[in-house]
Amino acid sequence: MNGGTSFTGLTGKNRFPVYVSPVTMELINTGSELLLGRVLNTHLQWLGRQLTDRGYTLKRQVAVPDGGRDIQAAVREALGRADFIITTGGLGPTSDDLTRELIAGLLGRALHHDATVEHAIRHYFESRGRPVPARTKVEAQVPEGARVLPNRQGTAPGLVLVVDPNPFRPDGRRSVLVMLPGPPRELRPMFTQEVVPVLTEYFPPAEPFACRTLRTTGLGESFIEERIDGPLAPLVQSGMDLGYCAKVGEVEVRFVARGPQAVTTVATAEAITRGLIGEFIFGTDDDTLEGAVLQRFTQQKQTLALAESCTGGHIANRLTNVPGASAVLLAGYVTYANEAKIRTLGVRPETLRDHGAVSEATAREMAEGARRISGADWAVAVTGIAGPDGGTPEKPVGTVFLAWAGPHGTTSARQLNPFDRETFKFLTAQQGLHGLLTAPTARP
Repeated sequence: MNGGTSFTGLTGKNRFPVYVSPVTMELINTGSELLLGRVLNTHLQWLGRQLTDRGYTLKRQVAVPDGGRDIQAAVREALGRADFIITTGGLGPTSDDLTRELIAGLLGRALHHDATVEHAIRHYFESRGRPVPARTKVEAQVPEGARVLPNRQGTAPGLVLVVDPNPFRPDGRRSVLVMLPGPPRELRPMFTQEVVPVLTEYFPPAEPFACRTLRTTGLGESFIEERIDGPLAPLVQSGMDLGYCAKVGEVEVRFVARGPQAVTTVATAEAITRGLIGEFIFGTDDDTLEGAVLQRFTQQKQTLALAESCTGGHIANRLTNVPGASAVLLAGYVTYANEAKIRTLGVRPETLRDHGAVSEATAREMAEGARRISGADWAVAVTGIAGPDGGTPEKPVGTVFLAWAGPHGTTSARQLNPFDRETFKFLTAQQGLHGLLTAPTARP
């Protein structure tokens, strides 16, 4: 491979090639809340994937508290060895937001007031009918020579500093340092819209690059590997990277190729894989299962209702997080108690008496009732035992019954999800949504 090296990494039982970019890249996450466990650090996962999908690889990541000595030490060390450095956090208006000032001081660059940034901050608050806090003026302080990255989701702009010559590298070689705000809703669009062009400007990919991730559900990681590993072996032997990433209720299959045939190679791998496990693939890259369901139903011009017991509205929450859900989702009924199942959905008392709330019969009547009272084309129902108590030898903790009622009848399934309550709810919702995609009568 030109401009990079490949080695075999291990993740569980799987082996996969890992490409190392010739550009040395480091990530510094600032914020004491990250180290105290008060806030989950999602930046490494998200930024790492964004970079990898574009042909770059992080070499090092560190999280440091808000103290000045720690931030300056981390940045100084990174500047001593890295070509491209990203810092997150510490650009806001509060007293513990010190990244801007500390990095400017480290590089000996004066801060100056930027009227354009101040105008953007004022517009942000005034457009929302809110007064402009006096403290936010500090966010308009920009280090000498910095490029400002606009923040369309907040007030603190991002900043780009080109350190050339670089006093911290023995050969004085240039480093590019990017400062991003901490909140993910601000950082993520700023990275994709503003930072990626900067990255490719200073460090264009050394060779053509293609990456595609197929997202699957309903089939385990080992089973997927058994089905596709052999047929894809010639492409892997020719240099394509094949990776697997197992998550709760999902498995990602990733293809990465470089060189003049990169796009063709990845397209061939995708076609082979779809031919072998296509019924389990719900999307690519950043697609979600709920998004795939809504897209399918929108294309079919069909509507949906939900009858949830053990998931407590989790399926409805996932669907309504997707823009455009109102065109498909008519109603969601959270009928946790037996009385609610009877009164709201029309489940028969004798069904509950003879079979129990967690049963195939109850799930089917819940789905049919939700479809009937909402007027939807389709309804999915779930009822189960989330635990940790309530299980029996016949129906252990984690038992779930699902039903899908549609124009041509009702189907049902029994699953066992013996996990903690949060995982149980997510996986049950995953199974309910996947059933909407795989039911023959749900297809266009």
